[in-house]
Amino acid sequence: MAGSQEKLRENIVNNRIEIKNLSKIYQARTGQLVALQDVNLDIADNEFVCVVGPSGCGKTTLLNIIAGLEKQTEGSVLVDGKPINGPGRERGVVFQQYALFPWKTVLKNVEFGLKLKGLGKQERQEKAERYLELVGLKDFAHAYPKELSGGMRQRVAIARAYAVEPEVLLMDEPFGAVDAQTRSQLQEELLQTWQTEKRTCFFITHDVEEAVILAQRVIIMSARPGRVKEIIPVDIPYPRDQATKLSSEFVEIKNEIWSKVYREYLEVKK
Repeated sequence: MAGSQEKLRENIVNNRIEIKNLSKIYQARTGQLVALQDVNLDIADNEFVCVVGPSGCGKTTLLNIIAGLEKQTEGSVLVDGKPINGPGRERGVVFQQYALFPWKTVLKNVEFGLKLKGLGKQERQEKAERYLELVGLKDFAHAYPKELSGGMRQRVAIARAYAVEPEVLLMDEPFGAVDAQTRSQLQEELLQTWQTEKRTCFFITHDVEEAVILAQRVIIMSARPGRVKEIIPVDIPYPRDQATKLSSEFVEIKNEIWSKVYREYLEVKK
């Protein structure tokens, strides 16, 4: 595995995200709560990484810091060599809850970020329709979120994030609230979109199988305080689909990651 990881990093020219000595401490009534401690991680341009670890290990806190929604206590996060000082258009975020505007149509939801960017009406509509077509929802452009299934709403959220053409796509368990069949379908659609559009993807999940089917590298976080415990390369060629999950290589990597995540879970239980 070590040789494979070195080979992967040799192919990386530019780091899109650089996380250096990052820590996050919350002040609680009972004292200090160390959520993250000395996190170091580089993520390449157009790389797809998934982050796994036990509950409470700081995965979402790390994503929120990269998104500019929270501020680290120590250390730095650079995107394209520049420090993060708050939310930015170069970073799109997709949460588990769809966060769609219920009073806007699907098309208008996708157009929202484009309007903030100052695009004209015609250009907004054309770009929104393009991304809705990419996620298979062009025929639902004039529907409202309440008329869509959970999986369809999440596709709208993904289309909206992609439409503003961010350099980095941050995803916090975006498929966690849908059924298993829909989840598998969304995984395949996300991979197809990523291969078409190419974005740096930072994807949080509790599902080890999901991490392995999606990622080029899986980041295993330690029990709190969260650290990068280990980085596992996934040397399975793209395109990947549900049949990939049946391969012996996939099962081997999944079992390796699961055993290491489970050991961290046992640390939490102590």
